[in-house]
Amino acid sequence: FGLHALLVVTVTLSPVTAAAQSENDVTGEDVYPPLWDLAPGNLLDFPVKDNKIVISAWNYQHRLGVYKSLLSASAKYFDAFGPQNSGNILWGLPVQHGWQFRTGRLADPSGVTSCGYENGEPLCQSVRSWWSCMNYYLSIIPFLGAVEAGLFGQLPYEIEILPPEEQKDDFCYSVKDCWSRMPKLMDDWKAFFEVNNLSSFKLDDALGHMWKAHTSSIAYALPKFQESLKYLSYPEANFSEDWANAVDFIAATHFSTDLLTTNEFQAFLPQRMLVEGDVLPSISDFSPEQNKVLVSLRALHKVNKFTGGLLLKLWQKAMSTEAGRKMGRELIESLPRS
Repeated sequence: FGLHALLVVTVTLSPVTAAAQSENDVTGEDVYPPLWDLAPGNLLDFPVKDNKIVISAWNYQHRLGVYKSLLSASAKYFDAFGPQNSGNILWGLPVQHGWQFRTGRLADPSGVTSCGYENGEPLCQSVRSWWSCMNYYLSIIPFLGAVEAGLFGQLPYEIEILPPEEQKDDFCYSVKDCWSRMPKLMDDWKAFFEVNNLSSFKLDDALGHMWKAHTSSIAYALPKFQESLKYLSYPEANFSEDWANAVDFIAATHFSTDLLTTNEFQAFLPQRMLVEGDVLPSISDFSPEQNKVLVSLRALHKVNKFTGGLLLKLWQKAMSTEAGRKMGRELIESLPRS
Protein backbone atom coordinates (compact mmCIF):
# COMPACT_ATOMS: atom_id res chain seq x y z
CA PHE A 1 0.00 0.00 0.00
CA GLY A 2 2.95 2.33 0.67
CA LEU A 3 4.10 2.05 -2.93
CA HIS A 4 0.52 2.54 -4.13
CA ALA A 5 0.27 5.68 -1.98
CA LEU A 6 3.50 6.98 -3.45
CA LEU A 7 2.21 6.44 -6.97
CA VAL A 8 -1.20 7.97 -6.22
CA VAL A 9 0.38 11.10 -4.83
CA THR A 10 2.95 11.34 -7.61
CA VAL A 11 0.33 10.97 -10.34
CA THR A 12 -1.87 13.45 -8.51
CA LEU A 13 0.64 16.23 -8.18
CA SER A 14 2.60 15.78 -11.39
CA PRO A 15 0.17 17.36 -13.89
CA VAL A 16 0.84 20.84 -12.62
CA THR A 17 4.28 20.66 -14.18
CA ALA A 18 3.16 18.65 -17.20
CA ALA A 19 3.42 21.49 -19.68
CA ALA A 20 5.37 23.97 -17.60
CA GLN A 21 7.45 26.51 -19.40
CA SER A 22 11.16 25.94 -19.73
CA GLU A 23 13.46 28.19 -17.74
CA ASN A 24 14.26 30.29 -20.78
CA ASP A 25 10.58 30.99 -21.43
CA VAL A 26 9.79 32.42 -18.00
CA THR A 27 10.78 36.03 -18.51
CA GLY A 28 9.14 39.41 -18.33
CA GLU A 29 6.35 40.83 -16.22
CA ASP A 30 4.13 37.76 -16.26
CA VAL A 31 6.19 36.00 -13.57
CA TYR A 32 5.37 38.68 -10.98
CA PRO A 33 2.04 39.06 -9.18
CA PRO A 34 -0.37 41.61 -10.71
CA LEU A 35 0.46 45.22 -9.68
CA TRP A 36 3.75 44.14 -8.10
CA ASP A 37 5.52 47.36 -9.15
CA LEU A 38 2.85 49.50 -7.47
CA ALA A 39 3.11 47.83 -4.06
CA PRO A 40 5.04 49.55 -1.23
CA GLY A 41 8.73 48.64 -1.58
CA ASN A 42 9.68 48.67 2.10
CA LEU A 43 8.08 49.20 5.49
CA LEU A 44 8.61 52.97 5.58
CA ASP A 45 6.58 53.29 2.35
CA PHE A 46 3.45 52.36 4.31
CA PRO A 47 1.46 55.13 6.04
CA VAL A 48 2.78 56.15 9.47
CA LYS A 49 0.23 57.36 12.02
CA ASP A 50 0.63 57.92 15.78
CA ASN A 51 4.14 56.46 15.63
CA LYS A 52 2.89 53.28 14.03
CA ILE A 53 3.39 51.80 10.57
CA VAL A 54 -0.21 51.16 9.51
CA ILE A 55 -0.88 48.25 7.17
CA SER A 56 -4.30 47.64 5.66
CA ALA A 57 -4.33 43.85 5.41
CA TRP A 58 -7.59 43.93 3.42
CA ASN A 59 -6.05 45.89 0.57
CA TYR A 60 -4.34 43.78 -2.10
CA GLN A 61 -1.49 46.26 -2.66
CA HIS A 62 -0.73 46.43 1.06
CA ARG A 63 -0.52 42.64 1.29
CA LEU A 64 1.78 42.66 -1.72
CA GLY A 65 3.83 45.31 0.08
CA VAL A 66 4.17 43.00 3.08
CA TYR A 67 5.53 40.29 0.78
CA LYS A 68 7.79 42.75 -1.02
CA SER A 69 9.32 43.89 2.26
CA LEU A 70 9.92 40.26 3.31
CA LEU A 71 11.60 39.45 -0.01
CA SER A 72 13.72 42.58 0.13
CA ALA A 73 14.85 42.07 3.74
CA SER A 74 15.77 38.42 3.13
CA ALA A 75 17.33 38.89 -0.33
CA LYS A 76 20.95 38.78 0.85
CA TYR A 77 20.48 35.28 2.22
CA PHE A 78 19.35 33.89 -1.14
CA ASP A 79 21.89 35.56 -3.47
CA ALA A 80 23.50 32.25 -4.34
CA PHE A 81 20.28 30.68 -5.59
CA GLY A 82 19.37 32.95 -8.51
CA PRO A 83 19.84 36.41 -10.00
CA GLN A 84 17.76 39.40 -8.80
CA ASN A 85 16.50 37.47 -5.76
CA SER A 86 14.65 34.99 -8.03
CA GLY A 87 15.92 32.07 -5.94
CA ASN A 88 14.30 33.37 -2.75
CA ILE A 89 11.96 30.64 -1.47
CA LEU A 90 9.50 33.26 -0.18
CA TRP A 91 8.33 33.93 -3.75
CA GLY A 92 5.80 31.12 -3.49
CA LEU A 93 3.60 33.20 -1.18
CA PRO A 94 3.10 36.37 -3.28
CA VAL A 95 2.98 34.49 -6.59
CA GLN A 96 0.20 32.28 -5.23
CA HIS A 97 -1.58 35.33 -3.85
CA GLY A 98 -1.30 37.02 -7.23
CA TRP A 99 -3.02 34.02 -8.81
CA GLN A 100 -5.82 34.35 -6.23
CA PHE A 101 -6.23 38.04 -7.11
CA ARG A 102 -6.09 37.49 -10.87
CA THR A 103 -8.72 34.73 -10.76
CA GLY A 104 -11.19 36.72 -8.62
CA ARG A 105 -10.79 34.58 -5.52
CA LEU A 106 -10.20 37.55 -3.19
CA ALA A 107 -13.46 39.33 -4.05
CA ASP A 108 -16.65 39.13 -1.98
CA PRO A 109 -18.18 35.79 -3.06
CA SER A 110 -21.48 36.62 -1.36
CA GLY A 111 -22.03 39.50 -3.80
CA VAL A 112 -23.28 41.71 -0.96
CA THR A 113 -20.49 44.28 -1.40
CA SER A 114 -18.42 45.52 -4.36
CA CYS A 115 -15.20 44.48 -2.57
CA GLY A 116 -12.73 43.06 -5.06
CA TYR A 117 -14.72 43.79 -8.22
CA GLU A 118 -13.50 45.87 -11.17
CA ASN A 119 -16.56 48.13 -11.14
CA GLY A 120 -16.42 48.56 -7.36
CA GLU A 121 -13.30 48.37 -5.19
CA PRO A 122 -10.82 46.35 -7.26
CA LEU A 123 -8.02 46.34 -4.65
CA CYS A 124 -10.30 45.41 -1.76
CA GLN A 125 -9.87 41.91 -0.29
CA SER A 126 -13.07 40.56 1.20
CA VAL A 127 -13.19 39.09 4.68
CA ARG A 128 -15.93 36.84 3.26
CA SER A 129 -13.45 35.31 0.83
CA TRP A 130 -12.15 31.94 2.06
CA TRP A 131 -8.97 32.43 0.04
CA SER A 132 -8.36 35.92 1.42
CA CYS A 133 -8.88 34.81 5.03
CA MET A 134 -6.63 31.76 4.63
CA ASN A 135 -3.98 33.96 3.02
CA TYR A 136 -3.97 36.29 6.05
CA TYR A 137 -2.23 33.45 7.87
CA LEU A 138 0.30 33.16 5.03
CA SER A 139 1.06 36.88 4.77
CA ILE A 140 0.45 38.89 7.94
CA ILE A 141 1.46 36.11 10.37
CA PRO A 142 4.76 35.32 8.57
CA PHE A 143 5.44 39.06 8.38
CA LEU A 144 4.90 39.61 12.10
CA GLY A 145 7.01 36.53 12.82
CA ALA A 146 9.79 38.09 10.75
CA VAL A 147 9.46 41.39 12.65
CA GLU A 148 9.82 39.51 15.93
CA ALA A 149 12.77 37.51 14.59
CA GLY A 150 14.64 40.75 13.81
CA LEU A 151 14.66 40.38 10.04
CA PHE A 152 14.03 44.13 9.64
CA GLY A 153 16.43 45.16 12.39
CA GLN A 154 15.33 47.78 14.90
CA LEU A 155 12.22 49.45 13.48
CA PRO A 156 11.56 53.12 14.34
CA TYR A 157 7.83 52.43 14.75
CA GLU A 158 5.52 49.71 15.93
CA ILE A 159 3.45 47.79 13.38
CA GLU A 160 -0.34 48.07 13.39
CA ILE A 161 -2.53 45.86 11.19
CA LEU A 162 -5.97 47.31 10.46
CA PRO A 163 -8.89 44.94 11.19
CA PRO A 164 -11.59 43.92 8.70
CA GLU A 165 -15.15 45.20 8.98
CA GLU A 166 -16.45 41.88 10.33
CA GLN A 167 -15.05 38.65 11.86
CA LYS A 168 -12.49 40.72 13.78
CA ASP A 169 -11.89 37.98 16.35
CA ASP A 170 -10.60 35.61 13.66
CA PHE A 171 -7.41 37.64 13.21
CA CYS A 172 -4.65 39.30 15.21
CA TYR A 173 -3.22 42.78 14.62
CA SER A 174 0.24 43.25 16.16
CA VAL A 175 3.26 41.22 17.19
CA LYS A 176 2.13 41.22 20.83
CA ASP A 177 -1.48 40.37 19.97
CA CYS A 178 -0.48 37.48 17.72
CA TRP A 179 1.99 36.08 20.26
CA SER A 180 -0.70 36.04 22.93
CA ARG A 181 -3.26 34.35 20.68
CA MET A 182 -1.23 31.92 18.59
CA PRO A 183 2.23 31.44 20.13
CA LYS A 184 2.99 28.12 18.38
CA LEU A 185 2.19 29.53 14.94
CA MET A 186 4.22 32.70 15.54
CA ASP A 187 7.09 30.59 16.86
CA ASP A 188 7.16 28.46 13.70
CA TRP A 189 7.46 31.55 11.48
CA LYS A 190 9.93 33.25 13.83
CA ALA A 191 12.09 30.10 13.70
CA PHE A 192 12.23 30.31 9.91
CA PHE A 193 13.15 34.00 9.93
CA GLU A 194 15.78 33.88 12.70
CA VAL A 195 18.70 35.71 11.14
CA ASN A 196 21.30 33.31 12.54
CA ASN A 197 19.41 30.44 10.82
CA LEU A 198 19.14 32.31 7.52
CA SER A 199 22.83 33.21 7.59
CA SER A 200 24.04 29.62 7.50
CA PHE A 201 21.32 27.38 6.11
CA LYS A 202 21.25 24.47 3.71
CA LEU A 203 18.47 25.04 1.20
CA ASP A 204 16.72 21.80 2.18
CA ASP A 205 16.70 22.87 5.84
CA ALA A 206 15.38 26.34 5.00
CA LEU A 207 12.60 24.80 2.89
CA GLY A 208 11.82 22.43 5.76
CA HIS A 209 11.39 25.32 8.22
CA MET A 210 9.37 27.33 5.72
CA TRP A 211 7.02 24.45 4.84
CA LYS A 212 6.58 23.57 8.53
CA ALA A 213 5.39 27.12 9.22
CA HIS A 214 3.32 27.18 6.02
CA THR A 215 1.40 23.99 6.87
CA SER A 216 0.98 25.18 10.48
CA SER A 217 -0.69 28.34 9.17
CA ILE A 218 -3.10 26.34 7.03
CA ALA A 219 -3.88 23.84 9.80
CA TYR A 220 -4.62 26.70 12.21
CA ALA A 221 -6.76 28.68 9.77
CA LEU A 222 -8.70 25.85 8.11
CA PRO A 223 -11.22 25.19 10.91
CA LYS A 224 -11.66 28.93 11.47
CA PHE A 225 -12.99 29.60 7.99
CA GLN A 226 -15.17 26.56 7.28
CA GLU A 227 -18.20 28.86 7.35
CA SER A 228 -16.71 30.98 4.55
CA LEU A 229 -17.01 28.03 2.16
CA LYS A 230 -20.81 28.49 2.16
CA TYR A 231 -20.38 31.59 -0.03
CA LEU A 232 -18.67 29.54 -2.75
CA SER A 233 -20.15 27.32 -5.43
CA TYR A 234 -20.04 23.60 -4.63
CA PRO A 235 -17.20 22.94 -7.15
CA GLU A 236 -15.14 25.91 -5.89
CA ALA A 237 -15.63 24.92 -2.24
CA ASN A 238 -14.45 21.39 -3.07
CA PHE A 239 -11.42 22.74 -4.92
CA SER A 240 -10.54 25.03 -2.01
CA GLU A 241 -10.44 22.13 0.45
CA ASP A 242 -8.69 19.87 -2.07
CA TRP A 243 -5.98 22.49 -2.51
CA ALA A 244 -5.45 22.89 1.26
CA ASN A 245 -5.11 19.10 1.55
CA ALA A 246 -2.62 18.91 -1.33
CA VAL A 247 -0.28 21.45 0.28
CA ASP A 248 0.62 18.92 2.99
CA PHE A 249 1.78 16.47 0.32
CA ILE A 250 3.75 19.13 -1.57
CA ALA A 251 5.31 20.38 1.68
CA ALA A 252 6.65 16.93 2.57
CA THR A 253 8.96 16.99 -0.48
CA HIS A 254 10.42 20.40 0.54
CA PHE A 255 9.32 21.56 -2.89
CA SER A 256 11.19 24.70 -3.92
CA THR A 257 9.11 27.88 -3.92
CA ASP A 258 11.45 30.18 -5.82
CA LEU A 259 10.06 32.53 -8.47
CA LEU A 260 10.55 30.27 -11.50
CA THR A 261 9.42 27.00 -9.92
CA THR A 262 6.29 28.53 -8.38
CA ASN A 263 5.23 30.03 -11.72
CA GLU A 264 5.74 26.68 -13.42
CA PHE A 265 3.92 24.87 -10.63
CA GLN A 266 0.74 26.89 -10.80
CA ALA A 267 0.61 27.08 -14.60
CA PHE A 268 -2.30 24.63 -14.63
CA LEU A 269 -4.34 25.78 -11.68
CA PRO A 270 -7.83 27.00 -12.70
CA GLN A 271 -7.67 30.51 -14.09
CA ARG A 272 -11.15 31.46 -12.89
CA MET A 273 -13.49 30.59 -10.01
CA LEU A 274 -15.35 27.32 -10.42
CA VAL A 275 -19.12 27.75 -10.75
CA GLU A 276 -22.22 25.56 -10.49
CA GLY A 277 -22.39 23.50 -13.67
CA ASP A 278 -18.61 22.94 -13.87
CA VAL A 279 -18.38 19.15 -14.07
CA LEU A 280 -15.05 17.36 -13.95
CA PRO A 281 -13.25 16.22 -15.99
CA SER A 282 -14.90 18.12 -18.83
CA ILE A 283 -14.95 21.84 -17.99
CA SER A 284 -14.98 23.16 -21.54
CA ASP A 285 -12.94 26.35 -21.08
CA PHE A 286 -10.23 24.55 -19.06
CA SER A 287 -7.34 22.75 -20.73
CA PRO A 288 -7.11 18.95 -20.42
CA GLU A 289 -4.26 19.49 -17.95
CA GLN A 290 -6.32 21.84 -15.78
CA ASN A 291 -9.19 19.35 -15.73
CA LYS A 292 -6.76 16.57 -14.87
CA VAL A 293 -5.26 18.55 -11.99
CA LEU A 294 -8.67 19.22 -10.48
CA VAL A 295 -9.70 15.55 -10.79
CA SER A 296 -6.42 14.45 -9.25
CA LEU A 297 -6.61 16.86 -6.31
CA ARG A 298 -10.18 15.71 -5.65
CA ALA A 299 -9.11 12.05 -5.69
CA LEU A 300 -6.13 12.71 -3.42
CA HIS A 301 -8.32 14.47 -0.86
CA LYS A 302 -10.95 11.71 -0.96
CA VAL A 303 -8.43 8.89 -0.53
CA ASN A 304 -6.60 10.70 2.25
CA LYS A 305 -9.89 11.35 4.04
CA PHE A 306 -11.09 7.77 3.52
CA THR A 307 -7.87 6.39 5.02
CA GLY A 308 -8.09 8.74 8.00
CA GLY A 309 -4.93 10.55 6.91
CA LEU A 310 -2.92 7.34 6.44
CA LEU A 311 -2.07 8.27 2.86
CA LEU A 312 -0.40 11.49 4.01
CA LYS A 313 1.46 9.67 6.81
CA LEU A 314 2.86 7.12 4.34
CA TRP A 315 3.91 9.86 1.96
CA GLN A 316 5.56 11.85 4.77
CA LYS A 317 7.42 8.72 5.89
CA ALA A 318 8.68 8.18 2.33
CA MET A 319 9.81 11.82 2.28
CA SER A 320 11.54 11.74 5.70
CA THR A 321 15.08 11.71 4.31
CA GLU A 322 16.82 14.14 1.99
CA ALA A 323 17.26 11.37 -0.57
CA GLY A 324 13.56 10.48 -0.32
CA ARG A 325 12.50 14.09 -0.79
CA LYS A 326 14.78 14.43 -3.81
CA MET A 327 13.19 11.31 -5.27
CA GLY A 328 9.73 12.68 -4.52
CA ARG A 329 10.45 15.95 -6.31
CA GLU A 330 12.02 14.13 -9.26
CA LEU A 331 9.04 11.79 -9.52
CA ILE A 332 6.66 14.74 -9.54
CA GLU A 333 8.66 16.55 -12.20
CA SER A 334 9.59 13.59 -14.44
CA LEU A 335 6.43 11.50 -14.52
CA PRO A 336 4.67 13.62 -17.19
CA ARG A 337 7.66 13.25 -19.50
CA SER A 338 8.10 9.51 -18.96
